[in-house]
Amino acid sequence: MLAAVVVFVLVTVVVLGAFAGAKRLPGFLADRRLDRRLREVAHIREDKPEQSFVRERREGPLPGVDRYIGGANSSLAKLIEQSGVATTPSSVILGSLGAAFAVGLLTALFVRQPWAWAIAGVVGATLPVFWLKHKRSSRLKRFEEQFPEALDLLSRAIRAGHAFQTAMGMVADELPPPVGVEFKKAFDQQNFGLPLKETLNELGNRVPLLDVKFFVTAVLIQRETGGNLSEILDNLAHVVRERFKILRQVRVHTAHGRFTGYVLLALPAVLGIVLAWLNPQHMDLLFKEHMGQMMIMGAIVMQTIGYIWIRKVIKIEV
Repeated sequence: MLAAVVVFVLVTVVVLGAFAGAKRLPGFLADRRLDRRLREVAHIREDKPEQSFVRERREGPLPGVDRYIGGANSSLAKLIEQSGVATTPSSVILGSLGAAFAVGLLTALFVRQPWAWAIAGVVGATLPVFWLKHKRSSRLKRFEEQFPEALDLLSRAIRAGHAFQTAMGMVADELPPPVGVEFKKAFDQQNFGLPLKETLNELGNRVPLLDVKFFVTAVLIQRETGGNLSEILDNLAHVVRERFKILRQVRVHTAHGRFTGYVLLALPAVLGIVLAWLNPQHMDLLFKEHMGQMMIMGAIVMQTIGYIWIRKVIKIEV
């Protein structure tokens, strides 16, 4: 009865929260876009001499933790910056603890093994980090798709007679995030007196892509040895676009392997649901007996290893 009551309360809270979120989310997103747009077009007032250009650091619920593990060399801080999520290391740590407690509690309600809730808690603690990695991967993919356009705009601006720093400002103003945001940071660092070499190196650290490393290396070599920078950028943009063509061809050729991995991962779960619906007494033994629970855990582990192995086989670096 206690488990049923807890599950009922949790499901009710989730349903009501989802309904309230779906009802208020459009207005919240519209207000957020309007506020962001107003901040972008707002000018610095002359009657505010106290405004500073010092880089501000976002503080989370635990400022001491942020200062301790939120340095420039922290892997968690780099992950947050590369993902583009407006959060702090302390918020991520608290989210990991909350997810570990919630997943462990739900597992303890349904699985009567003392080690099950511990494993589930560890898995739940990694969920926020995996979410940040997913956001970083999506952001880097968008950057990689927009990067050739940024190179073309830089080349056209330089060919028209603008300086390289001015061209970076044009890219920051004209292109959407994440390319515009990253070039805006580099442009602001240049305006505040940071040398071009350090500015471009920081851009390469914030965006760990091979194309960006090529761009940084090409610009720095051109600064030292001279040459036609606009032609170099045109050639680099052409190389990036050709890499995209090859990547799409690779995805086409590996579609069969990816689909096989999805089918093999979903087949046992779907088959178990169908068998539980057709013959519940037969499937109850799998969940209630100790041997059945061990078989389920072994199947989950082997399915995960097999899926990761298939992903590694079909992953081709270009």
